This record gives sequence, structure tokens and C-alpha cells, in this order.
Amino acid sequence: MKRSTSSAKAVVIGAALVGSVPAFAQSSVTLYGIVDNGLAYQSSSTSLGSTSGGHSVVKMTPGVWAGSRFGLKGGEDLGGGTKAIFQLESGLNSGTGAAQYTNALFGRLAYVGVTNATYGTFTAGRQYASYYQLLSPYSPTTWITGFYGAHPGDIDGLDTIYRANNTLEYTSPKMYGLTVSGSYSLGGVAGSVNQGSTWAGAVQYAMGPIGLAVGFSRINNSTSGGGAWGSDSTTTNGGSQIGVSALTNGYQTARAQQRFAVGGGYTFNSAWDVTATYSNVQYIPGINSKFTDTAIFNTGGVVLHWKPAVVWDFAAGYSYTRATRANGITDSASYQQFNLSQYYSLSKRTGLYALEAYQRANGKTLGTNGAGQIIDATASIGDGFNSTPASSASQFAFGLGIIHRF
Repeated sequence: MKRSTSSAKAVVIGAALVGSVPAFAQSSVTLYGIVDNGLAYQSSSTSLGSTSGGHSVVKMTPGVWAGSRFGLKGGEDLGGGTKAIFQLESGLNSGTGAAQYTNALFGRLAYVGVTNATYGTFTAGRQYASYYQLLSPYSPTTWITGFYGAHPGDIDGLDTIYRANNTLEYTSPKMYGLTVSGSYSLGGVAGSVNQGSTWAGAVQYAMGPIGLAVGFSRINNSTSGGGAWGSDSTTTNGGSQIGVSALTNGYQTARAQQRFAVGGGYTFNSAWDVTATYSNVQYIPGINSKFTDTAIFNTGGVVLHWKPAVVWDFAAGYSYTRATRANGITDSASYQQFNLSQYYSLSKRTGLYALEAYQRANGKTLGTNGAGQIIDATASIGDGFNSTPASSASQFAFGLGIIHRF
């Protein structure tokens, strides 16, 4: 009898556990990541701010096709079509094992929020601003990478390096092809709502083979009057402002950065598609800035993507960037860039790639000291070479790599 009673209890308990499984099954967590390593050749390499001593270099370069990372993402069904979501993503240097960001374990992404198919998605944390979220499908970095193919120095922020801390973001559901998104990043500066804040908005239309997006963003430096980038700016980690390049080195004391961009694409068939972008970027001075006139950069670019077979992808891109005459410069800087990429899929998760890029700079720009230092413009391909631009007006780069996703 005791054995029968014990068996009966076990059956009841087992049934209760089985009955509770569906409730737990509504919550899920996924571990994912990318490891990307390659070799790169750069025709001329020097430190940012230097215009001499450049030499060619061959080095291991991780995270070229896609930044090496690992992360966790998941959600929980809250009922009524609403779901709680989160994502934590950490970047790493897969050549050395070092963290991508100092003092930021999940420096790539760290947010939590709720989503509903009818009402849209609201998230809070470190994430991409709305400007990038809706423009990214038409970014040149999709097929020619940000490392080699972002517009010179990633002047318009269309690559993945611009993330904003303390961000509140809402993105609407897609209705009749339209999606709307807005974000605001709190600066946290005592006595000021504006200082250190970042705000952005974008609208995207995507229907059938046609896509179009318009976006605007503004980053306000946290120190009044135009202090140097990085003190508490919402896009920073460890006190260093993202986006300093040979193009913008003389405008580090800007009071604000402002970006407007239009991007679009058309898919001809399963083998061919094209994307194009135009951007207007402004570096706005303050009372303590080392320059007096707003510096404006206009950029136009196009990328043609060809997929002749399941395992192959090829792309070619061109962009032209022109700065306005300001701050004593009469021969304003211009930059022309040409890119090629080749990608071969070994499997759904693993691929081999090759990239080639050439940039030519002309005219004058400002040096580190601002308006008191007018210098010859130097080349800076993509954003992968922002800290090691060319020492001359031209630069060529070539890379080979392997990428695995898990």
C-alpha cells in the first residue's frame, strides 16, 4: 500500500510540474556572438594629428566585417500581445582577448524594454539612437563594412560606433510601409536639461523593392561653451568621444554635433540591389571653442551589391565628401573614396572576406589647435583608420579575414 501511495503522489507531483512548464516556456534567453579576425595592409599610417612619418603597415585586424562580440538577449510574454525584452552585448578584441570598452562590460548594448505588435517598442539603456536605427539598412557599411567603407572618418555616423548612454527610445510598428522612431539620451548634468544630451528622430518607408529613410540627430556636449569632447557626453565611455578623425580633429571643441541624412535603396532582383545616401553634418562652436564658424560636411555615396550565387556576395561603393569654406579656410577639404568587397559563405555561420579601399583628400582643414592651425587635408578611410590616418593626401588599404557567428 505504501508503495502504491508513493507512486500515486509521484504521478500527481509530476503532473503538476508538467502543467507548470507552459508558464516558464513563455520566457527565453539566447546566447549569441561573432568572432572576426583578419590581416590588413595600410599604405600609410601615422598617429592622429600628425602629418609626417607615415609608413605602410601589415597587422592583424579583428572585427572588420562585423565587430567581435558576445551577448545575451531575451524576452518574456506579459500577455495581451505585450512582451518584455532585453539585450546585453559586449565587444571584444578577438586578436588579443581584450574588452572593446574600458569600464563597460556591455559597452555595445545594454537595454531593457517592452514591445507590442500594435503599439510599438519602448526601450531604455545604452543603444543606437533612432537616427541610425532606421537609416542603417541603406548605410554603405552593410556590404563594404564600417572599417573600410564608412564615409570618410564615419563623418555622418552611419556605422555602428555611435551608441548613446541613458537613452529612452520609441519605435512604432510598421504601418503601410512606414516606421517612425524617436530617442532622447539624458545628459545628467546638474542644472541643465540640454548639456550632455543626445536626441534623434527618423522616418522609414519600406515596401516591396523600395526603401527610403530620413533621420536627424544632435549630440550636445556636456560642458557649457564647447568643452572638449568626452567629459560626460552621452555617447562616451571612459571619457573619449567617438568620431574624432582626420576630418574632425580640429573641431574637437564643438559645442554640438548635428547630423541630417537621407538614405534609400532599390532591389532589382535576387542578384542586384543598390543603396544611396546623402548627409549634412555640422560641428557647431561655443564660446570656448577653438574655432568660430560652424563647420559643415556634405557627403553623397552609392553602393552596388551583386549576388551571382548563393555563396558569393560582391559590392562596389563610391562616396564624395566636401567641407564648407569656414574658419579662415578658402580651399575647403574634399574626400573621394572607392571601395570593393568580396564575401564567400563557407556555411550559414562562417564566411571569408576581402576588402579594398582607396581615398584621396584635397584642400585644407583645421589641425588639433583649431582655427589657428590650417593644414593640408589627409586621408582617413572608413572609421577603422581614425586613430591611424594617412600622413598624406592618399591612402590605400586591403584586408582578408574570416568570420564566424554563433
